[in-house]
Amino acid sequence: MARRSNNPSPRSTFHQDLPCHSTARSHSIVESIYSQSQYSESSDSTAASSIDDAHHTLRSLRPGVYVPTVTFFQADTEDLDLETIGKHAVRLAKAGVAGLTTQGSNGEAVHLTHQERKLVTRTTRNALDNAGFHHLPVMVGCGSQSTRETVELCREAMTSGGDYALVLPPSYYKAMYKAESLVEFFEEVAEASPIPILIYNYPGAVSGIDIDSDVITKLAKHANIVGCKLTCGNTGKLGRIASAVDAVTPSTDGSGFMCMGGSADFTLQTLVVGGSGVVCGLGNIAPKACIRVIDLYKTGRLDEAKKLQAVVARGDWAAISGGIVGTKSALQTFYGYGGFARKPLPRPSQQETAKYASGFKELVELEKSLS
Repeated sequence: MARRSNNPSPRSTFHQDLPCHSTARSHSIVESIYSQSQYSESSDSTAASSIDDAHHTLRSLRPGVYVPTVTFFQADTEDLDLETIGKHAVRLAKAGVAGLTTQGSNGEAVHLTHQERKLVTRTTRNALDNAGFHHLPVMVGCGSQSTRETVELCREAMTSGGDYALVLPPSYYKAMYKAESLVEFFEEVAEASPIPILIYNYPGAVSGIDIDSDVITKLAKHANIVGCKLTCGNTGKLGRIASAVDAVTPSTDGSGFMCMGGSADFTLQTLVVGGSGVVCGLGNIAPKACIRVIDLYKTGRLDEAKKLQAVVARGDWAAISGGIVGTKSALQTFYGYGGFARKPLPRPSQQETAKYASGFKELVELEKSLS
């Protein structure tokens, strides 16, 4: 695969040396079809006309730990708690993460309106900028059930300060899709999106759809598809993709394509097979511990990395089994903020709160020792 540039570039020159599946004519058709906004409000201060300016300031992705941030709500009203959203983003940035992701599973994107999604991303971007972290990229979850709305979410992500779109495949009409439906979906979204996209493979969230390595490798040739996140946990698949696309790693530039694991419990495994890092919800609780695994591996201290990976994996099991309810409970217990998820997700009982605290205790103690 041809080498890619890691430097921020306008879309017109981004990966221009790679073959694209669509012709210029099909590109213009796709752009035309999906050019009309259905959701942006006229009062939004960031209009679509700012697309060119946004691309000039596109922040590069680099290997490391990316955290899909939690969305915080007021306990009594369930309104967005913008102050805590901003402070949490800065806490993670200070820990040394490579970037943040809004509108993921941990961010309760399915519980948010379009306007709230934009506000969360804009609040995150502004908080980072105000704290001096202008360089830190923000990915934005933009998956939806139609190509049209997915493109709209990508546009809204860009106007809200997002640098990249993380896109799940649609799944509601899974039984009616043809073999080529998902390939066409990602190609059309990539053509119309004003920001580069990453393919998000998470079978548990999309009715079992599991995109194979052949499809992802094919889509990786598209100039506006710059990475993938594999929450399927299949490190064999990850290794095949990383090799085929010459993925960037913590020690090599490669092609620039980001091949990311989707959970902290296989961070080390991701690196061993040639991956670029992880996008992990556990980073909300213990970002420094997650980063430390990568640092140890990069410096050749494999035995130490393995021991730390075991602690991280035990903590990640608490995050996986408790979901966003458990993660927010742990944030509240150990860091004094977190609150609750939006209904109909339940609020934890005292017994559940104690269980979550116990599951995260070892990892949080390690995290605080790294401060």
